[in-house]
Amino acid sequence: MSASILTINAGSSSIKFSLFRVDNPDHPVLASRGEVEGIGSEPHFAAFDPAGALLEERRWPDSHADFQSLLETAIGWAERHLGAGTLLAAGHRVVHGGPDYDRPERVTPGLLAALGALTPLAPLHQPHTIAPITAIAAARPGLPQVVCFDTAFHRGMPAVATRFALPREYENSGVRRYGFHGISYEYIAERLRETAPDLAKGRVIAAHLGNGASLCAMLAGRSIDTTMGLTALDGLVMGTRCGNIDPGAILYLQRARGLTAEAIEDLLYHKSGLLGVSGGLASDMRVLLASADVQAKEAVDLFVYRIAREIGALTSVLGGLDGIVFTAGIGEHAPAIREMVCARLRWLGIAFDPAANARGAAVVSLPESRVAVRVIPTDEEAMIARHTLDIVQPRPAEG
Repeated sequence: MSASILTINAGSSSIKFSLFRVDNPDHPVLASRGEVEGIGSEPHFAAFDPAGALLEERRWPDSHADFQSLLETAIGWAERHLGAGTLLAAGHRVVHGGPDYDRPERVTPGLLAALGALTPLAPLHQPHTIAPITAIAAARPGLPQVVCFDTAFHRGMPAVATRFALPREYENSGVRRYGFHGISYEYIAERLRETAPDLAKGRVIAAHLGNGASLCAMLAGRSIDTTMGLTALDGLVMGTRCGNIDPGAILYLQRARGLTAEAIEDLLYHKSGLLGVSGGLASDMRVLLASADVQAKEAVDLFVYRIAREIGALTSVLGGLDGIVFTAGIGEHAPAIREMVCARLRWLGIAFDPAANARGAAVVSLPESRVAVRVIPTDEEAMIARHTLDIVQPRPAEG
């Protein structure tokens, strides 16, 4: 009888889930996957086989279906499609691990309480990543659950890259730069070792560009610095998040414009970024690229400008650059963004290949380019499945 692992990657507006068969403990194999997207507006459920063929679809037009009921739809579908197999464990992506968690952990009541206490550091994400854990614990109390932290990959950054210029008492209480998208970056580092081992040993900047966006400077596959900090608000322009902002602007909004802390949080997390700069047109890069609206173009230009600027800064941190890897929704599927970013980085010696880029090739730089430019689809769910299996079925040490 085949055993499976359920992975859940819950965000603020979507729930991604996957079933992995674990017949081979060294290589969990994707059996099916799905997503509920559009949470908060018009939810859409879809499930697919490993080849991408649609298995089931459901829509809730103009629905006010809450997160919990949509989550139960996803989990219920996965359970019904186990067939004769058994569910071995559930693995989850958790956005913030705070100062104490630097590796995957098995869920306990104490751990769950500790994760909840970190909600102020990731108010947009942490409640949604905890919700599936509590729902499964209630429905299947005997099922092992494992959490994988988005911050863990960055825990090896040098101290100078983690520090704010604040009094030490705040750093000692956990106010520091953590970085996020670590599960994605861990996967990219592993894929580089498999597909481009020489490049993997060098200086690489990975660009995780989606509704949330960040960069990670990697030296020999390890995180040296990243653009996100204490929270997932920092760094690049994102779908609805502002990225870097002068702290004085926050004080101005509070004092001169009369915004409360709650209103500022809503502004920075939900109304800014591409959505705000485009005048409310869209947070979706596909819509903005297709639009002739001036503000849409300005939003795209700012997105690209900030990526190029931060790549320049991280190149300085690395002492040079051997490669750039684009990944995640925009990074993988928006060739126009890749081309615009690389055009701004010609000074690094990038020789870009527009034809390869347009056809979606894995390498979009020319052979003579001093900096290799690659596109690698990320797979956070595969990393979660592997970590979950290692926790619930640890393999004996070699030798």
